[in-house]
Amino acid sequence: MTLLEAVQIFVERKKSEGLSYGKSEKDLLSLSSHVGKFSLARVTARQIAAFLDGPKTSPFTWEKKYGLLRAFFDFWLARGEIETLPLPAKRRTSHRAFIPYIYTYSDIRALLKATRISQKQEYCRIDARTLRTFLIFLYGTGSLVGEAMRLQVEDLDLKKSSLTIRAHLNNRSRTVPIGPDLKKTLGEYLEWRFSQGPSSIYFFANKDGECLSTSTLSTTFLRLRRHSGVERCDGARYQPRMHDLRHTFAVHRITGWIRHRADLNRMLPALAAYMGQAGIGSTERYLSLTPERFRTQLDKLSPMRRKKRWRDDKALMKFLAEL
Repeated sequence: MTLLEAVQIFVERKKSEGLSYGKSEKDLLSLSSHVGKFSLARVTARQIAAFLDGPKTSPFTWEKKYGLLRAFFDFWLARGEIETLPLPAKRRTSHRAFIPYIYTYSDIRALLKATRISQKQEYCRIDARTLRTFLIFLYGTGSLVGEAMRLQVEDLDLKKSSLTIRAHLNNRSRTVPIGPDLKKTLGEYLEWRFSQGPSSIYFFANKDGECLSTSTLSTTFLRLRRHSGVERCDGARYQPRMHDLRHTFAVHRITGWIRHRADLNRMLPALAAYMGQAGIGSTERYLSLTPERFRTQLDKLSPMRRKKRWRDDKALMKFLAEL
């Protein structure tokens, strides 16, 4: 049996079990192409290592492919088609905790400034003004990208200076206040939208009046980031993402509170409620992302919590209810 025949049989077996197996099938066919017309029983660990150590293969991809090949050769070992597993020694991997990118004010200005040149081509499905306002909305509200995508025109109440963010999955529906600057930006964008012709129910829409899609936003932001020159140089695996504007919103709010010596034990639950998070624990992690120069002040403003839960603070709960 050739390696290619073994791959085809293995993939068909997996598909018959209800698995799509698209990416895995592609990787196994790549292995077959790399090794050539070899018998399954003659494949060596050296050939597998050469395949795994291909150019531009990240440690994460290496580990994923290794796991796939282990399952593939285990399948044939159990059926007596091979005598041993032709796999190289597995790499020792060190998993680093993911640290989101916190944009500086200069980064945000660079992104907003680059929207015009980034979206000037006719093939761009999102116009520059929509992209710019979308980014301002993410940074100004700390919303998830999906929440901003699903925002509808009726969700913005300019008279009350508030907007409603609809529930989705684990996040709660919430009506939150917005500041005068964000209110002015969103109001002007809405007027511009209405002046362009037929409107969409969605607040942010593409040039065809359709809801923005995840794939289009991802491609658009990648192009924008390259034009703006915003990148991280701390050795992290991921470059700055659009979702990091949510983390930046939280860190910048906390930093502002520290400057004004606010009571973080009171403000962090408010921040969690504003961002639609279920508990304060998810917000407290932003404390470690605040600039190091505020560490001493942070320790003073946020002492160790007592056993009493913040939900038991009646004044605090009244404050949250009025948000």
